[in-house]
Amino acid sequence: MPGKSLRQTLLSKEFFVAPGIQDMITAIVANRVGFDFVYGSGYWTIASAHGLPDAGIATYTQMVDRMRTLARVSNSTLIADADTGYGGLLNVHHTVRGYEEAGVTGIQLEDQVFPKKCGHVGEKYLIPAEDMAKKIRVACAARRDPQETVIIARTDALLIEGYDGAMRRMDQYAAAGADMLFLEAAQDPEQMRKACASTETPMMANMADGGSTPILDAATLEELGYAGAIFPAMCSLHAAAAAEQALIALKTTGTSLKSGLEMFNFQDFSSMIGFDEIAKFDEEWR
Repeated sequence: MPGKSLRQTLLSKEFFVAPGIQDMITAIVANRVGFDFVYGSGYWTIASAHGLPDAGIATYTQMVDRMRTLARVSNSTLIADADTGYGGLLNVHHTVRGYEEAGVTGIQLEDQVFPKKCGHVGEKYLIPAEDMAKKIRVACAARRDPQETVIIARTDALLIEGYDGAMRRMDQYAAAGADMLFLEAAQDPEQMRKACASTETPMMANMADGGSTPILDAATLEELGYAGAIFPAMCSLHAAAAAEQALIALKTTGTSLKSGLEMFNFQDFSSMIGFDEIAKFDEEWR
């Protein structure tokens, strides 16, 4: 469900925060809390839906289906990971069209070879910068709604080609038409500040808990020069930790009542997920 305009948010220089949403329970809870933007991470949505690692195993079809469901459930504007575009230039064109039709407003593409790897796990390989710039041009041309759909270009070059090499790539991607830039695995705040200052194109920070980049708060990231930040892993890692603690407690005590965790009220959740509307429908058509 489309919410706030990402394009207008960038133009107005209003800093945004987008939590990562790995499943539809989390999407419903995020609706309750209220966010202008949410992020559909390739790593976490595929881990949640299919139990697979972020290593290029998931297909375009699986990802676009997951994003379509998230866009339907969420009240927020959706920014989503589209990996490498799932192949060559024709695949990129198809991916942008498919993500738009699914309800994605911010489409993130990266310059790894296909199949890719998570930016914070394992060895990575890059395509030539010129090839990625052509992917960005194709992505921009493929948009049915260029006034609203934002193309985000990510580079994983920092740990492979160094800072200067990564920024040369960023410059090429911006020149190719990218609306937003994403320097993956930035190492420290001063490097992050320098990167933001080196371009007029808005930069997005990746606050991936457990990754290579230090976790900073929104005010600090804005001061460093970022236009917005995604927190892709936070909900998933908290949920996994809570589930493990609850399961250990059940195994050791034989009950659900001794985990030490606060449990969501079942009646409240049932209302939140839509059973009140079901009751009204049944009453109307009984």
